[in-house]
Amino acid sequence: MTTNHPEGHIADLCARMRSFIDNQVIPAEPVLAREDDDARKALDQLRTQAKELGLWAMGHPADVGGGGVQFLDFVYLNEIIGRSEFGQLAVGSVSMQDTLMLRKHGTEEQRERWIPPLVAGEFLPSVGLTEPEVAGSDPTLITTRAELDGDTWVINGHKWFTTGVKDAGYCTVFARTEPEDVPRHSRISAIIVPTDTPGFEILRSIPTMGHDPSDHYEVRLSDVRVPAENLLGERGKGFAVAQDRLGPGRIFHGMRWLGQAQRAYELMCERANTRYVHGSLLAEKGEVHRYIAESAAQIHAARLMTLDAARAMDSGDDARIRIGLVKFWCARMLHDVVDRAIQVHGALGLTADTPLERMYRQARYARIYDGPDEVHRMSTARKLLRDPGAAPWL
Repeated sequence: MTTNHPEGHIADLCARMRSFIDNQVIPAEPVLAREDDDARKALDQLRTQAKELGLWAMGHPADVGGGGVQFLDFVYLNEIIGRSEFGQLAVGSVSMQDTLMLRKHGTEEQRERWIPPLVAGEFLPSVGLTEPEVAGSDPTLITTRAELDGDTWVINGHKWFTTGVKDAGYCTVFARTEPEDVPRHSRISAIIVPTDTPGFEILRSIPTMGHDPSDHYEVRLSDVRVPAENLLGERGKGFAVAQDRLGPGRIFHGMRWLGQAQRAYELMCERANTRYVHGSLLAEKGEVHRYIAESAAQIHAARLMTLDAARAMDSGDDARIRIGLVKFWCARMLHDVVDRAIQVHGALGLTADTPLERMYRQARYARIYDGPDEVHRMSTARKLLRDPGAAPWL
């Protein structure tokens, strides 16, 4: 079983990261949230600082220019990075999943072309998986198609929630390449499409909760032509490529959410200890006691679950059940803790004078992206029913 806290060199690195996130990134959040020239300048300054402090791209492999921090150790770092929703961008970890995906499935040419600029932060990656016409939680329904014309893939389709594509150098597009008589999980392939390819059109930024514009985009692909060698991984094995990206990502999500929840918990305790109302401090009210205790219990349980899933994945075990549990449990935990923190702050919690209202909106996203809660509960339950002995504690 993993320890609750990092040790040795990683403990020192975590302390340095905590100082940077709390003292540099969090104070800059009001500017970073504006999405204008000032926000871009502030982010550039933070990225420069992170590189100077040796905190840049820590989770990327050392052989491609990253910090070379191992998976389990980076999970601890991600907990700290997650204290700010801008942490990933500030320290160059936002592209880590795609770097690892390219490193595992990419050809030598693909790795040499795309990984160095990803690690350097010259542009972002993006993934074209979700489509507006079909259920995003069932990727076997993808309608985007790619057909070979000689030595060229011709792609036609419609994607949305293609996150970060405006600033991306390429988009990994998942498209149907195989006929109907092929098993449905073997019909999809992953293809790298540079975003400046003719026919690759960003239609709009999709307005989402409190974000207009947002960093989620709708994209149309009309006779997009890319070389056959842009296939990422094997033909018809797009689901394996996607899962290799999404599995670790869900653990990283869990730890980032813990960082957000811990910050909300700290704000809630501070407010309870200083706000006087109806004859006493909020900290002396029984209902507030319940908020604090239940939040602490949820955070602690979610943290242990996430670390256990990371340990299993790091050791090469089948961590699918653990990852499924983490995804829906941690998303609900984040929502509950931030909600209680807002309640303790009262009207102040609804304003932009605290980070809580923005955190609450981000928490609501967590229960949908990378698979909604219901799908993860269903798939995890099915695995456990087939083999009750696969429960993580057995």
